Parts: sequence; structure tokens; C-alpha cells
Amino acid sequence: MPRPTHVSGQGEHGPPGGERGGWLRPPPPDWRAPKWVTLWVPVIVSFVIQGLAAGWTIRVGDYAPREALGILGLALVGPLALIGARRFPGPVVAVISLAGALDLFVNANGGPPYVALAFAIVSAIVRGARVWAWASVGACWVATVGAAVMLGREDWTPGRIASTTLGILIVFGIGEGIRSRRDRAAEYWRLARQREQSEVQAERVRIARELHDVLAHSLSQINVQAGVGLHLMDRQPDKAAEALASIKETSKSALDEVRSVLGALRSEGNADAPLVPEPGLDRLPALVGAIRGVEVTLDDRIGDAPKAVQLAMFRIVQESLTNVTRHADATHATVRLWTEAGAYRVEVVDDGAGSTAPASETGGRGLLGMRERAELLGGHLSAGPAHSGPAEDGGFRVSATIPMEGTR
Repeated sequence: MPRPTHVSGQGEHGPPGGERGGWLRPPPPDWRAPKWVTLWVPVIVSFVIQGLAAGWTIRVGDYAPREALGILGLALVGPLALIGARRFPGPVVAVISLAGALDLFVNANGGPPYVALAFAIVSAIVRGARVWAWASVGACWVATVGAAVMLGREDWTPGRIASTTLGILIVFGIGEGIRSRRDRAAEYWRLARQREQSEVQAERVRIARELHDVLAHSLSQINVQAGVGLHLMDRQPDKAAEALASIKETSKSALDEVRSVLGALRSEGNADAPLVPEPGLDRLPALVGAIRGVEVTLDDRIGDAPKAVQLAMFRIVQESLTNVTRHADATHATVRLWTEAGAYRVEVVDDGAGSTAPASETGGRGLLGMRERAELLGGHLSAGPAHSGPAEDGGFRVSATIPMEGTR
């Protein structure tokens, strides 16, 4: 099976399967012999051992031709049946169990162990035919011991019965051990693939969120400025020129940020990846100043904060202002940032006439992205009507809280 050669550190969604820490536990040994080895070595080994043992038994014993043929046939049926163990492990272990039981009666002194049965048991358990193995071997062994007792066979002593039973159980233990080790190895690699897929998906979500925030805001501003330029082109060319200059600056800034996001898709450690610093709270005045069509008041009382918090709050403000210019039909918006009760707080309120439905009912990708940013830092975000009383209609509020603990 294809296996990942590296399991990277913990992603945004945490490790799969309840694992803790950045790495999965080391995998159990899972060395596997080539398929031809696992098929033909048991056949050859059992054929040689049981064939030689049958030949020796026939040579030193006083057997009639029919009896000798029966001894040789029982010795060879097991190895030959093992050829089909890969495709039919269940029926094979049943056939070899019956042959092994008959072989115990043929050899009065017990003879060498029926090696093919051991290989068949292990093969059946490893290949998923555990029920076949336990049922067929158990039934044949109980029937064999019962028949020996009923027939009064003196060669079937308690010691022989106990030692044979112990040998069968040891073989089953070996088979169960191999199967358990393979199951653990398969589970390890399943978790490794699941973690890789989770981390890839988390990275896709992060990139999609960044691209949405950058492009939605920039294109919204470009659209507003383009409308202003077209409206004033004939009557106030100087204002139209200012709008075009703003479009140029906004598009350049958007291009730089898009390059920074796409740089994450480059090879790790590639010095040529076009990366720019992630935006922080120090860029809020420029963001607010670039808004056209809506008067925005900024009240930032946070000052310094961890980079992750600054990026999240910047994007929340950016997306909120984008929604204000696109949907709210507002004339004024207020952006407030402050600390309170061990948490960073950000709030964007407008006086527009946009949707007054709760965010859970109207939430698009923008609100979803803002909520994800807050929740990834252990916080929460709410969005809905700014006023609930009948005297104050309209307006929309976006409010986010990010705890200080755990973000340093």
C-alpha cells in the first residue's frame, strides 16, 4: 500500500484518532515477505517434512499397499491444499484440519507434527478467516479425541492429548500475534494518511479564507472607485483621477497580498516564494482610510498583541468593512478594538439598512471565515442587528472576542 514517508506536525484541526502531540506514535514493525515466499515456502517445507516422514513410516512399518498409499496421501494432501491458501484460506484450513486429524490415527506413535496444519492456521487467521480456523480445527480436534476415547486407543494418553492441544494453541497464538501486529500497522498508516488529508484540507481552508478576505475587500473597493470615476469623469476629472489612483493602489496592495498567500503553495523553504509580512493592527488606519463611500471611525485601544491575534482582528475588520460597503447601504461605521476581562475585543457597527437576520441565517463565506478565525484562537464571533428596540431600526454589528490566555 502507498505510505506517507512523513507525518507533519499538528494541523489546525488537531491530530486524528485521539493522538496527542505533533507526531503519531512510532509504527509497529510491519515487514512482509514477498508474496511468492508466503505462498510457496509453506508448501515446500510441509511437503518435504511430511513427505519424508511418511516415506520413513512406510519403510520401517509393516503396512499393506493400501495402508501405505493412505499414509502417503494424507501426508501430501496438506501441502498440496496450501497452494490455494491465498484465495481460499477458510476452506483450506478446514480440509487440512480433517487430514491432520486422520493422520493422528494413521500414525500409532504420533509421528512428526502435521506441519501443513500449522501453516494453514496462521494463513487463515492472517488472511481474515479466523472463524474458519477456530471452528474447523476445534471441531476436528474434539471429534478426534472423542473417537480415540470411544475406540479405546491406548496410544492416546492424557500427555499426548495435552501436548497436542498446547501445540495447537501455540500456533493459534502465533497467528493471532501476526494478525494483531498487521492490524496495528494498518491502523497507524490509516491515521497517518488521515492526518495528512486533514492538514491538506486545513491548509486549503486557510488559503481560501485568506484569498476571500483579500480579494473580496480589494475588489469591492475597486468596484466602488470605478463607479465614482465613471460618474465624475466628465464633470470632475480631477476626482475621477483620484478614483483611478485609488484603484491602482488598491489593486497593487491586493496583488501583493495574493502573492503572499500563493507563496504558501510553493515548495517548503523556497527562497523565491513571494512572501510579504502578514497584516497587523498597525495597518488598520490605512485600511480605514482606503474605504470610500462610507465614513469610518477607528478607535484602537489594544496597541500590541500576538501576531496571530492581530492578523485575525485585521481580517475581521477588513471583511466587516467590505460587507458594509457592499451590502449595508450605510453612511457611517465605527470600528472599536479594546481589551476587557482577559480578552481582546473587536466590534464593527454600521448605521446601514442591510440584512437584520442573525448571521446563522444569512452567513456566507465572509461570516464563516471571520467565525473560523476567532474560533481557531479559542474565541467566538457574533453578527446580527445592531439594535433590537423598535425605536432604533437598522444597523449591523459584528463582534469578536479572543481570549488572551493561550495566544501568547
